[in-house]
Amino acid sequence: MTTERLPTYFISHGGGPWPYMMAQSNGMYDRLAQSLRDMPRQLGERPKAVLVISAHWEEREFTVMAAERPPMVYDYFGFPEHTYHVQYPAPGLPTLAEQMQQLIQGAGFAARLDAQRGFDRGSFVPLVVMYPQADVPVVQLSLRAGYDPAEHLAVGRALAPLREQGVLIVGSGLSYHNLRRMGPAAAAPSRQFDDWLQQTLITTDSQQRAQRLIDWQDAPAARVAHPQEDHLLPLMVAVGAAGHDEAVCVYHEEGFFGGVTVSSFRFGQEGGV
Repeated sequence: MTTERLPTYFISHGGGPWPYMMAQSNGMYDRLAQSLRDMPRQLGERPKAVLVISAHWEEREFTVMAAERPPMVYDYFGFPEHTYHVQYPAPGLPTLAEQMQQLIQGAGFAARLDAQRGFDRGSFVPLVVMYPQADVPVVQLSLRAGYDPAEHLAVGRALAPLREQGVLIVGSGLSYHNLRRMGPAAAAPSRQFDDWLQQTLITTDSQQRAQRLIDWQDAPAARVAHPQEDHLLPLMVAVGAAGHDEAVCVYHEEGFFGGVTVSSFRFGQEGGV
């Protein structure tokens, strides 16, 4: 287990349970899968645990998965029958969940534990590519209803000390999420929003990038890219936890799903330096 400070990530997790349908995807997910498989190499050593902030879990207050053996949540519809029976048997880590609750409460936010919550696809879909042996403990954190970006940035800052304890913090969403505007119709707005995101995360200093993220609705094509910002908010937690660490784009693809520009980012250097 590493004792150095791990980087944080914001990843685009793709559509549906795609790792379980690679034979039918005609290579659509090959580049995303490659980027996810490369994350353990970037870390250098296996983390103590993975903390996933999933776009697919929202509560009235910040909520932490606290199950020792989390069940599965099949939060998708219309996919092959076998995808509703897949298992990702990674253990939970209740002691980490309790520490997260204390850190969030210490930052002035209500937080509770949920010992029944299971892995949704925002968690198990990328994790089965990153750690297919399911041998790294996983804890999920919910979004908070209301989608206040400043609150999610603040919670990320509160959780930042976990990075020095070997915990990998991953915001799991999508850099573009408008299911009613995909394919060629998504080409222009997704590219415009992605250009803004690249500038905000990579070429803007850490203080300014936080403010730009708070004001994200002012970005070009913002509400076309994210009619509802559930898939963007995990980025705020990852950036908050990143502190002043610089960002690197670790996955970028144009023409995804017939026209969408998508990206994933790492905050901090490889090897937890």
